[in-house]
Amino acid sequence: MNTAARTNSADGAVPHCDHTSVGVLIHSGQGLLMFERATPPRGIAPVAGHIDEHGGPEQAAVAETREEVGLDITRLQLVHTQWRPNPCRRTPTGPVGHHWSVFHAEASGTLQPSPREARSPRWMTSEALHQAARRTAAYAGGELRREGWEQMPGLEPVWCGILNALGLITLAQADLARIEAVR
Repeated sequence: MNTAARTNSADGAVPHCDHTSVGVLIHSGQGLLMFERATPPRGIAPVAGHIDEHGGPEQAAVAETREEVGLDITRLQLVHTQWRPNPCRRTPTGPVGHHWSVFHAEASGTLQPSPREARSPRWMTSEALHQAARRTAAYAGGELRREGWEQMPGLEPVWCGILNALGLITLAQADLARIEAVR
């Protein structure tokens, strides 16, 4: 996220949401790079953030990757665009949600997660992604209490829908509907 966009204004107001976000799916032989969000919304997610003043989706993907995990993008391919009605911690103007541009990426450098952005970075296999998605479904279905979710979250809800659309996880439509309703 752009520093000016993420800091509160002088009057203490929360920045406004620009309704445009990117997600960066960094792959390696070990899986997909994911981490627990250090700021709301809770959940396990890949590199992601608002486009803000980065210029466009590609520039935002490069900047967010550098900011959140300290890696340099070496290859970037747009694989998915979609409006998702997911809330964020910013003040909404208009409808709640974001137009997502999601990229597959390769990156180089040494993983250096930002303490402000990322906790417990790890390479997640397909099975680990499915387990995290099932945890989110359990939370959305009322089978997991908020305290349990806070201690050990599953996938950030918006990523269940995106990763399902990309075929990286598979969830039942009923689970996806419950997850999308989580706020």
